[in-house]
Amino acid sequence: MSTAKPLGVYVHVPFCEKKCPYCDFYSAPGNEKKYNDYTGAVVSRIRFLGEKLGRRGDTLYFGGGTPSLLGEQRLCEMISAAKDAFGNNFSEITIEVNPTRLAPDFTVLKSAGVNRISVGLQSADENELRALGRMHTCEDALRCIAQAHDAGIDNVSADLMLAVPHQTTETLRRSIKFCIDAGVSHISAYILKIEPGTVFAKKQNELSLPDDDEAAELYETVCSELRGCGWRHYEISNFCRDDMRGLHNLKYWHDEEYIGIGPSAHSFIGGKRFFTPRRMQSFLDGITVDDGEGGTEEEYIMLALRLDEGVRAKAFCERFGYDLPGKYLSRAAALQSHGLVTVSSSDFSLTEKGFLLSNSIIAELLR
Repeated sequence: MSTAKPLGVYVHVPFCEKKCPYCDFYSAPGNEKKYNDYTGAVVSRIRFLGEKLGRRGDTLYFGGGTPSLLGEQRLCEMISAAKDAFGNNFSEITIEVNPTRLAPDFTVLKSAGVNRISVGLQSADENELRALGRMHTCEDALRCIAQAHDAGIDNVSADLMLAVPHQTTETLRRSIKFCIDAGVSHISAYILKIEPGTVFAKKQNELSLPDDDEAAELYETVCSELRGCGWRHYEISNFCRDDMRGLHNLKYWHDEEYIGIGPSAHSFIGGKRFFTPRRMQSFLDGITVDDGEGGTEEEYIMLALRLDEGVRAKAFCERFGYDLPGKYLSRAAALQSHGLVTVSSSDFSLTEKGFLLSNSIIAELLR
């Protein structure tokens, strides 16, 4: 196999029991036949890409949709194929799980090499769960996390949504406490965005949503609560304890290479970005669409600024073979007095206040 830096491998599992009203990800209903057919198609694609690329992989991520709907045996079949195709050196294998009573057998998954679970909690408030159209209860989520821990999977991440209907800082604090008490090691906290074409978009005026100032307060609540517990705020929307960062997603933010498998999955290989259209048949037919150049100086800086480590001159020079242009440092220094950016020697990063305004700050730095 190639001596190039290992790839991240992403597998999109598009099946869901029910489409959540806020969700814009590609998903579709499934049944046993569809699950079997899809598993076979993914395994074939993994084998094809393994032979074509001749690269090693070090992170494997099953996202969705709801990957856990496939059950542990089908997931294990795909994991085995990935190990055969990309080498048996995956330091992180993550599976997204919805915390319903249909959770897979985590003991079997652990034996196959799964060492990280991402639980779609979204909230630990029953009213908020109902407003979000979620099918699980807080009790279901607690049981799911405990089952993963009992199987020896200690690295459990939980998703929380911010600025959802009926949410207050108090209900958010309770959701955060729920996660900590349950023993999760990672929290992804995303502000709800109303996506075109979703159910929420069609009835947006009927939703009891926090305004922008309230959404900012909710974000700041997550930051302060988790910081107070000693957690690291390592990416705009991601927090961890004991440095248990999501290694696969770090590949995206470090602008490293990855291959995506499945409908709507994106890839970045050899300076080129491409994706499979949001149709099952497109994936089955092996269709990909060019998405332009990747890995540019501007893209690298934009992604690096999502992380607490920010832009580091040494890493930039190692990546591009020349020094970090001074224009970026001078622009960053101009924003430092506003508490939005921290500049240290030849490095710079966003503050937590800067994270909240990241889009406009990054646009200013890259103008």
